[in-house]
Amino acid sequence: MKKVISARDVEEMRRLGQDLAAIPSDSILTPSARDLLRDLDVQPAGPAAATGPGKAASAPSAPPAKALNSKSSKAELEAFFNSPWCQQLKEQICDVGRRLWQRAYVDGNGGNIAIRVGDDIALCTPTLVSKGFMQPADLCLVDFEGNQLAGVKKRTSEILMHLQMMKRQPKAVATVHCHPPYSTAFAVAGVTPPTCMIPEYEVFASVAIAPYRTPGTPEMGQLVADLVDKHNTILMANHGVVTWSHNNVEDAYFKMEILEAYCRTVMVTTQLGKAPNTMTGPQLKDLLKIKEGLGIPDPRFGLKECELCDNDEWRPGVTCAIPPKAAEPATAGADAEAEKLVQAITDQILAGMK
Repeated sequence: MKKVISARDVEEMRRLGQDLAAIPSDSILTPSARDLLRDLDVQPAGPAAATGPGKAASAPSAPPAKALNSKSSKAELEAFFNSPWCQQLKEQICDVGRRLWQRAYVDGNGGNIAIRVGDDIALCTPTLVSKGFMQPADLCLVDFEGNQLAGVKKRTSEILMHLQMMKRQPKAVATVHCHPPYSTAFAVAGVTPPTCMIPEYEVFASVAIAPYRTPGTPEMGQLVADLVDKHNTILMANHGVVTWSHNNVEDAYFKMEILEAYCRTVMVTTQLGKAPNTMTGPQLKDLLKIKEGLGIPDPRFGLKECELCDNDEWRPGVTCAIPPKAAEPATAGADAEAEKLVQAITDQILAGMK
C-alpha cells in the first residue's frame, strides 16, 4: 500500500533534519503537502508528486472553458464531474475530511464539506461515509436545490444547509461542517466566545450562534444562512460548527482550526483563577482593519473603539473558594452575662407559677 504524505509529515521531516527530496517515489502527496513542498522549493521526483492514487505529477488543471449549471446536459455534467479540474477539487475535499477526522473534529459519519463549482452546482461529500476514509470516487455533484446530478453514492443529508449558505452568500466558494469538541461546547451552552484575546481569532473568524433545529432540515439551513452576510463561522446550537470561505475549502477548514484552538484556550484560561487580559479598543480596531482588507465580514466594522471589546455576556465557570472564617464578635462576654440574667428571671417566673 502506498504511503500518504501529509503536510504534517513534511513538517516532521523538516524538524528531524531529513532530506525532503528523498520522499519515497511511490508515495502519495496530499494537496497541502504538495503546496508546502512547493513553498519550500522542493520537488520530489517521480510519482511522489501525485495527489491521489496513481496520479502523476502535473500542473494544476484549469476550470472548464464553458461555465456549467444545473440546466446543462447530463453528458456535459458527467464529463465535468470526471474532469481533471473536478478531480483536484475532490482530492482537496478528501484531504480536508482526513484532517477533520485526524483532529477528532468529526465522529462516526459526521460532518460534511461542499465546494461551489458553478452558478448553481456544487461538489459535496456523501452520506454514511467517514470523513477520514473518503475517496474522490465517493463524492457527489448536486444542484442548489439538493438534487443529485452525478456520483455513485448518495449525497450528504445536510447539503441543504451548505446550499442555502451559498445562495445567500455569493462569495462563499466552500463550506465545512463538523463537531469540534470545545467549539461545540460553546454551541451547546449557547455562549458566543468572548472577544479581544487572540489576534488570529479576531482577524479570521466572525462568530455567531444559530438556534437549534433538526439537522438536514430547510429550517436549520435558513437559520444559518441568515447569519452568513456578516459571519463566516456559525455555531449551531446543540449540534456543531459550520464555516464558509471566499477563497477555497482549505481556508474554510483553517477557520475551523482557529475557532477550536481559540475555544480551547479560552476554556483553559478560565481555570487559572485570574481574569483574562484583553486587548484595548484601539488594538482591536487595528486588527479589524486587517480583516476588512482581507475581505472577511464582521458586524463590528464601523463601531466605536469603546464598543469593540464588550464581553458583558461572557460568564466563565464558577470556581470553588473557602469563605473566610468569621471573626469572634467583640461582645461575646456581654452576651454570656445577658444569657445568665435571662435564665435567672425565667427560673423566678417558673417558681412563682408553682
